[in-house]
Amino acid sequence: MRKKSPVIPRSLEEWRHCIEVECGIALTPQYIAQRRQALARSDSEEVQQFRRLYGDRHWRAVQGWFEQAAAWAG
Repeated sequence: MRKKSPVIPRSLEEWRHCIEVECGIALTPQYIAQRRQALARSDSEEVQQFRRLYGDRHWRAVQGWFEQAAAWAG
């Protein structure tokens, strides 16, 4: 039986597995850049909703994970 990822990732490894395996999204440089830009707009409705649902701590963690992904994705 395959172990599923936590619903809300708690580490870079869990987040990457969630994005690439569970969601089937390739972490391409273009995708990473788009998400980093979107998450940086703290006044956007998308980011405000994300922060309400998951909290500021998780929002900052996800921003950091995308920054790390940008470093290894080239």
